[in-house]
Amino acid sequence: MRIGLLTREFPPEVYGGAGVHVEFLARELRRIPAVERVEVRAFGAARSEAGVLAFATPPALAGANAALQSIGTDIEIAAALEGLDILHSHTWYANLAGLLGGMLHGVPHVLTAHSLEPLRPWKAEQLGGGYRISSWIEREAYASADAVIAVSAGMRQDVLQAYPFVPASRVHVIHNGIDASMYSPASPESVAQELAAHGIDGDRPIVLFVGRITRQKGVAHLLGAAAGFDPGVQLVFCAGAPDTPEIRHETEASVALLQSQREGVHWIQEMLPRERIISLLTAATVFVCPSVYEPQGIVNLEAMGCETAVVASDVGGIPEVVADGETGVLVHYSPDAPREFESALAAAVNALASDPARAAQMGRAGRARALEHFGWDTLARRTVELYATLV
Repeated sequence: MRIGLLTREFPPEVYGGAGVHVEFLARELRRIPAVERVEVRAFGAARSEAGVLAFATPPALAGANAALQSIGTDIEIAAALEGLDILHSHTWYANLAGLLGGMLHGVPHVLTAHSLEPLRPWKAEQLGGGYRISSWIEREAYASADAVIAVSAGMRQDVLQAYPFVPASRVHVIHNGIDASMYSPASPESVAQELAAHGIDGDRPIVLFVGRITRQKGVAHLLGAAAGFDPGVQLVFCAGAPDTPEIRHETEASVALLQSQREGVHWIQEMLPRERIISLLTAATVFVCPSVYEPQGIVNLEAMGCETAVVASDVGGIPEVVADGETGVLVHYSPDAPREFESALAAAVNALASDPARAAQMGRAGRARALEHFGWDTLARRTVELYATLV
């Protein structure tokens, strides 16, 4: 079986969970005997890895809306898919390449639902009129895809509600995964070095956030909740790549206000390499995920792999990953009650920060759960089994 993975993100240009997903899926697919080869077609700068071709924005579209740039790149990708048995696209950015490539070359097109444009109206801030284009691309891709993979049962429900024309029999749940050998507790030396690099006190409780600055991740709610963290608790806010200048300015103002009100607020804006993130995850007493929309949330699995308790909102696929009361605490989110959410988030964080033994126990249970249910080898095998029903 010759597989084509189509994606905007691929190492070293990875910005979110979809890029992580494709990275590890490609690696595990190549280890399966039934797979002859895996070809990756990605956006961005040229890659040196065998079997990976990258496509820059066509020069004629350099100044165009980002959605039009993606269409141009997708057309070039679609023209470079000959000789493959199945195409598998990830996010709307690459869905059009899969749709066109499938028709052009007469092969099945599978897409993975990492998010849905109708459920992310704030993307209009980033894309402007391009949001209408991205929504159209996604809708057409779902209408024609031979199979849709949802990364959680919650995501499957969202797909069927947002796109009722998609037959339920075509939508399959295959979760995101974790490489628990990679995401495992870092050495004490690595942890100490990383904390010292940022001036973080290793003797005080640490609450960690890792993610992009976007409406989806609930950044504003986290910063609102942090005002209610106990005085001894430190917030390590590892956040960058803002969607828009406006949300960057909002975040800067909120962090500055928080830092004026309390000590121990550390904002790390650089995109740290994986090994340094693992050190921070290991150091944290609690990892916090305040997302207002989250199809699954790979970052919660990464924290669990590092034996860190998770406090998270109860949206989307998060409850399928974080076992409430066992590997962490789920906090109910309602868009109609943002202040109540922030207050409950702060209370959950404070409860674990003040009880490090309980937090540590949840962390150990989290790693055990990640190992048992979310290994990439198992998830890749299930993906190939789905491919086999289509080719």
